[in-house]
Amino acid sequence: MSDRIALILLAAAIIFVVAALIGAAAGYLARRDGASYPSALTRAAVATAAALTLAAALTTAVNAVAG
Repeated sequence: MSDRIALILLAAAIIFVVAALIGAAAGYLARRDGASYPSALTRAAVATAAALTLAAALTTAVNAVAG
């Protein structure tokens, strides 16, 4: 495996872990605020999707500027 592929896989893994942590924090904070479990899970899913969307948009922007 080349170094570039390894770096891309490592960056993707870090992005997924950070997105999962953001979702977990959002769900925890929603639950602490008194939300029901389904509502807290919905907020966690939305936060995770938003983090992944932001990462994809940033990747596209960096690729457009650098390439």
